[in-house]
Amino acid sequence: MDKVKIVFAASSGGHLEQLLMLKPLMEKYDSILVTEKTDYAMGKTDIKTYYVKQINRRELLFIPKLICNSFISLKIVIKERPKVIITTGALAIIPLALLVKLFGGKLIYLESFAKVSSKNLTGNLLYKFADRFYVQWEEMLKLYPNAIYKGGIY
Repeated sequence: MDKVKIVFAASSGGHLEQLLMLKPLMEKYDSILVTEKTDYAMGKTDIKTYYVKQINRRELLFIPKLICNSFISLKIVIKERPKVIITTGALAIIPLALLVKLFGGKLIYLESFAKVSSKNLTGNLLYKFADRFYVQWEEMLKLYPNAIYKGGIY
């Protein structure tokens, strides 16, 4: 039986560090990784990796970069046909998450470990679409009542 294809997606930095805590899960499935193309050193991984453009919602090129990432994400979804996306966000990953969902895949979102008492913008948006939404702090269940709390990934 073929392994389920899962795309693990996160922006660079802390979001990616948290996602890489799931490396044992990545190795169990037919996995691909999508992250931002930055100077951030991710470390060695044997997982097929794709890159999207880094986005900041306050920058002048926000909209063009978001559109560009949407096309990059569409290419990834058409080529790889993932059945599931697991993501910790953030902004650069939203088009990919929504496209996987649009193409019939499942969306699993893991809210950042840094979010203890407030929502982040990506989580707030993807909460509406997620098949499973995990928080790493029990207090966050007040903000996301349908979320699942299983503790932190560290």
